[in-house]
Amino acid sequence: DATCKNRPLDLVFIIDSSRSVRIEEFEKVKVFLSEMIDTLDVGERTTRVAVMNYASTVKVEFPLRTYFDKASMKEAVSHIQPLSAGTMTGLAMQTAMDEVFTEEMGTRPANFNIPKVVIIVTDGRPQDQVQDVAARAQAAGIEIYAVGVDRADMQSLRMMASEPLDEHVFYVETYGVIEKLTSKFRETFCGVNMCTLGTHDCQQVCVSSGGSYVCDCYEGYTLNPDKRTCSAVDMCAPGRHDCGQVCVSNNGSYSCECYEGYTLNPDKKTCTAVDMCAPGKHDCAQICLSNDGSYTCDCYEGYTLNADRKTCSAVDMCAPGRHDCEQVCVRDDLFYTCDCHQGYTLNPDKKTCS
Repeated sequence: DATCKNRPLDLVFIIDSSRSVRIEEFEKVKVFLSEMIDTLDVGERTTRVAVMNYASTVKVEFPLRTYFDKASMKEAVSHIQPLSAGTMTGLAMQTAMDEVFTEEMGTRPANFNIPKVVIIVTDGRPQDQVQDVAARAQAAGIEIYAVGVDRADMQSLRMMASEPLDEHVFYVETYGVIEKLTSKFRETFCGVNMCTLGTHDCQQVCVSSGGSYVCDCYEGYTLNPDKRTCSAVDMCAPGRHDCGQVCVSNNGSYSCECYEGYTLNPDKKTCTAVDMCAPGKHDCAQICLSNDGSYTCDCYEGYTLNADRKTCSAVDMCAPGRHDCEQVCVRDDLFYTCDCHQGYTLNPDKKTCS
């Protein structure tokens, strides 16, 4: 595996494009940058990369916050153009501190403990002071690697680089062989990833850690006391889920359901009572009374609910005790009228007879 897996960096390349660097040589530097990017575990949460270009002036080609995938970075590198003119290496380092190694530009906060690293590639002698700037950069926690090519001034490289110098100063005779440094930087930045060797005994997740490894588990699982195997967490235990009514555990995960008479809302967590009295949902013959996800049946006036609690039967309004006719009760569907025996006439109150 040619990719660094276990050491995230905030890495800034500072490349010299002064007039002494010929066009074809500058293209070799861009190839070196692309190959370096290929060896890194590039990503928002892993290694972030920025590229700066300098001569008499300094140009931030892209900061740490711009690209989090290799293809986009390499595409941006392919479009970098040389600036020509002088070699203001000190100005370039100062610009890196002022404009690139800031949280606004993508550098991660100090409490993340992500190493801040600079790789300077130059073939000349700085035309400004580098020693003091380099000292300030190193005091700010920036690790500096100096790569000299061809006519590069070795004394200046040693002034810029971090200690120990034999690990931070590199030299190649020509830009044509600068790509050879890729493997050296890979050894510098990348430890052995124990999780890629196939020798670990983690049941689910292996996390490489400083030449060793620890085991972890997928979400919904917890590491057993043996520190290797995992057990599914009961996601429906009180306090673990956010279901409004019913939690259904499912092998380290869960889903929500509702009681009968309720339906699951679009949030897949809460429930709403179904209108059980909506047309087609109930079997009441006359009146349906909704009751928080359930229902009961009732009847119109003059009818009584049958034993099945659904259908209704008309009440006999002329049954004893149901009417107030003095002599004769005459039933008329759900109503009644009073009448009198022969020889009597109904009084104005429509009830009594004379």
